[in-house]
Amino acid sequence: MGRRSILVAAGWVATAAVATLIGLGAIQLVGESITGTPGGVRSEAEIERALASPEPPPAATTSAAPATPGTVSATPTASSGVRRGFATDGGTAVAECGPGGVRLVSWAPAQGYRVRDVDRGPDDDVEVTFKGSAGEYELKVRCIGSEPVAVADD
Repeated sequence: MGRRSILVAAGWVATAAVATLIGLGAIQLVGESITGTPGGVRSEAEIERALASPEPPPAATTSAAPATPGTVSATPTASSGVRRGFATDGGTAVAECGPGGVRLVSWAPAQGYRVRDVDRGPDDDVEVTFKGSAGEYELKVRCIGSEPVAVADD
């Protein structure tokens, strides 16, 4: 190998090392905005609390019905009776009672699950089924009075 080839290789290695150090320095200087999650990394408990939080009630309503076991919220809405969230190991859903019966407002599978089937209503009862490797969870909701309540599958 000639002297010129050695100088070219050494120059290339030195240039690559300098470029790498400059890049690492820039990332360190900018910090979390490039390499991290905006707002930080959230724990599983924080995510569950955020998903379980009810939508803010409309300005016209100020009262909330008491929650029952297995629910996360109960909020009257202007267009219907009570809106309530339900959680299973397979996922979460929000249902509300209205003039046409109960209807599912929203649903979301937990990590590792998918939505297999949804009957969103409005009807006498609605249901959503979450399926994952750990099993299948069916959530069935019916209105009792004007409040959505989880019921056992018939």
